[in-house]
Amino acid sequence: MYEVLVLGAGKIGGAVVDMLAASGDYAVTVADRDPAFLALVAPQRARRLQIDVADEAALAAAMRGKAAVLSALPFFHNPLVARVAAAARTHYFDLTEDVATTRAVREAAENAATAFMPQCGLAPGFISVVAQDLAQRFDRLRDVHMRVGALPQYPVNALKYNLTWSTDGLINEYCNPCEAIHEGRPVEVMALEGLEHFSLDGIDYEAFNTSGGLGTLCETLAGQVQSLNYKTVRYPGHRDIVHLLLEDLRLRDRRALLKDVLETAVPITHQDVVLIFVTVAGWRENRLTQESYAKKIYARALDGKLWSAIQLTTAAGLCAMVDLHREGKLPARGFLRQEQAALGDFLANRFGRHYA
Repeated sequence: MYEVLVLGAGKIGGAVVDMLAASGDYAVTVADRDPAFLALVAPQRARRLQIDVADEAALAAAMRGKAAVLSALPFFHNPLVARVAAAARTHYFDLTEDVATTRAVREAAENAATAFMPQCGLAPGFISVVAQDLAQRFDRLRDVHMRVGALPQYPVNALKYNLTWSTDGLINEYCNPCEAIHEGRPVEVMALEGLEHFSLDGIDYEAFNTSGGLGTLCETLAGQVQSLNYKTVRYPGHRDIVHLLLEDLRLRDRRALLKDVLETAVPITHQDVVLIFVTVAGWRENRLTQESYAKKIYARALDGKLWSAIQLTTAAGLCAMVDLHREGKLPARGFLRQEQAALGDFLANRFGRHYA
């Protein structure tokens, strides 16, 4: 059995535990400081451990003897987790969308004996695998545009949105600068800018800049592409209300208050849809050509339990990368990028098949 430690027993961490345990190949320990979250994990699925993840000694003790640690924690905990994993010689995987956190994980990976792979979810994560696969089909690239949204199937409020994952991560994406490549040069652009509209399957959407979704693709495709960007997809009107909250009411400077407002007023939903839309343009055999990848993934029941689409895709992304690494289909050590995974390997994987 491959022993792993899952940090965080919330919506995503709990789904990761269920997925890995159901496979029969993983011995799972799940750790969280909140006993209420731990109580939601069936004891036959995983060994439950109550610790404060900010306690370095407790974290190190929890990692002892584990082949890998999988962090489903808010992004700001991950630099410490990565440093402890390096000292414990434990493989490290996380779901962070935060650019600064990814840099800290890269630093922890330097000279480490094990693998460090951040950003293993949907975006960043699977979206980079798709974009790299499309990009490799061209002789010369011009544009790589990535669009992802986790949306309620039945929007009823003015935001046309329900909470589906980490509120801290959502606020982080809306507030922090965004990486992009414009006219062949790496640039930073502002979140919430670059508003555009499009239709897919007869439904109207808007998309705008958000932070973190590109993962490491700016670095991977540097010097190869003229335009590279990532935008989050929402229903029309969402961006303007968020702009009012963050800019006009200055809640970007009071993120704890904004989190409280959102979690008090905006309900969560398990009836959601994940939209993935990647378009790549470039030259093939001296002809300007475009290829696209479009997919919608809906909430569904597995083993009698309803999983939201964002739970399913995020947990599957993390579990697939751990599984591919365990099978030797990813490098054994060092800092790993999402786009190092082959799309064919990912979709053929027992966890990655949830995307297929």
